[in-house]
Amino acid sequence: MWLANGYDIKKTPYGEGVAFHNQEGLTRSICMALTRKASLLTGAEFRYIRSAGMLLSQPALGKLMGIDGQSVARWEKTSKVPRWADKLVRLLYTAQAYKKTLIWCPSKSILPHGGGMNNRNASSNQLYTH
Repeated sequence: MWLANGYDIKKTPYGEGVAFHNQEGLTRSICMALTRKASLLTGAEFRYIRSAGMLLSQPALGKLMGIDGQSVARWEKTSKVPRWADKLVRLLYTAQAYKKTLIWCPSKSILPHGGGMNNRNASSNQLYTH
């Protein structure tokens, strides 16, 4: 991403620094660009959406996805993000960015506990937006 404006170069005791006028808008623009990326997210890109865009810890995202936080940490570290997790984090971020409310029933996770997308008993959890 290249910025034409919206920032200032500041002198600091440590050298030059950059101050952004609209940090939230910049973060949203980067995350939205990542959600439209054609290829799978890298671990760093996945982490950026989770931490900067969604403001979630690894365990919090893991719980939302029906897995443990260590799996999220491993994907981010190794850049081996499963396709289903890539698609789900894009969907969750986009819904959040457009102020859609996500409701999942009956449990508090979107996916069945421990199964990820490979668990075929997913019919008990449904995802709605409104």
